[in-house]
Amino acid sequence: MAKRDYYEVLGVNRESSDAELKNAFRSLARKNHPDKNPDDPDAESRFKEIQEAYAVLSNAEQRRRYDMFGHDAPGGSPFGPGGFEGVNISFDDLFSGGGFESVFSQFFGGGGGGGHRSSRGNDILIRHSISMEMAMLGGETELEANLLVPCEACDGSAAATPEGVKTCGKCGGQGQVAQNRKIGPFIQQIVSDCPDCRGTGRKITDPCKPCRGDGRQKKKQTIRFTIPAGISDETRMRMGGRGEPRHGGGGRPGDLYIQVNIDSHEWYERDGSDLLMALPVGYPELLLGTTVMLPHVDGKELEIVVPSGSSPGETIELRGRGFPRPRGRGRGDVTVLLKLHVPDKLSKQTKKQIEEMRGDIGVDLDAIEDLVRKEA
Repeated sequence: MAKRDYYEVLGVNRESSDAELKNAFRSLARKNHPDKNPDDPDAESRFKEIQEAYAVLSNAEQRRRYDMFGHDAPGGSPFGPGGFEGVNISFDDLFSGGGFESVFSQFFGGGGGGGHRSSRGNDILIRHSISMEMAMLGGETELEANLLVPCEACDGSAAATPEGVKTCGKCGGQGQVAQNRKIGPFIQQIVSDCPDCRGTGRKITDPCKPCRGDGRQKKKQTIRFTIPAGISDETRMRMGGRGEPRHGGGGRPGDLYIQVNIDSHEWYERDGSDLLMALPVGYPELLLGTTVMLPHVDGKELEIVVPSGSSPGETIELRGRGFPRPRGRGRGDVTVLLKLHVPDKLSKQTKKQIEEMRGDIGVDLDAIEDLVRKEA
């Protein structure tokens, strides 16, 4: 499959400024980040394509060569024989200023001039189930979980005493080491966590005994958070800095993500902001009409008026009784599907009464062909 034009990938024109390229990349990267699209198998390839386009167009020399030769520039790909492999860009790189400028300097040795990005702890994902009523109305809730927290004895430093912490000699306290590799006419700089200090920039010479030099301990935590009204199933809510602390101290904690799963309801099925349900009614109710009252997930009663002369399979729309729509645009609807309820058993007397009414309420078999054509 032929490569798409890099400018087309980012949705910009060839005269775009560096700032316009950067803004386009940020917007597309946020939208297509694999972590934000866990159910989309194509998200990773789209994200990689966006990264590759920005990696070339954000570098002045590579952009000049691309404008002249396109994808067929002499010397082949600037990323080496294997082509572009992508960069692990976290949500923090996309939603905050820290670390973003240095992301693509790895490809061409420098460029953005960004400083060292401090190591951080791991992110945590917790799944939490709520009722459909809570999803409809929103509100405060909480959960309990055993999480890693900074050790109380050493305050997360991992050392028994302040003197038990030394600066790592290999990385000079930076936590990262850089290696330069020549690929054709280009120099590729690869930055990775220091193997000696595991990215902390520190060496523990006198480890804390309660946490065994880890700087962390497991502890039951109560996490309180707010469910927004109308939340969708499997929405992930981010709590910055509430994830795991960095191993061995140093750096900053990761983030905590809470995936909200909505329990199924006894009779409602959700479709975006709308609700669907089936209502069993007998033939007399279809013929004569009726009103049915049911408890609703918004805490109020739902009044369903079945008009006389209704048929099984028809639907009744109740406007504005569904879930809140995003950005305060009112509420969705409730769609009620009418289903004919046929009793399992009938008494002999009831059967006799129905037989006596067959001529009035039954189908005229002499006109059955006309009725079939009408329904076709």
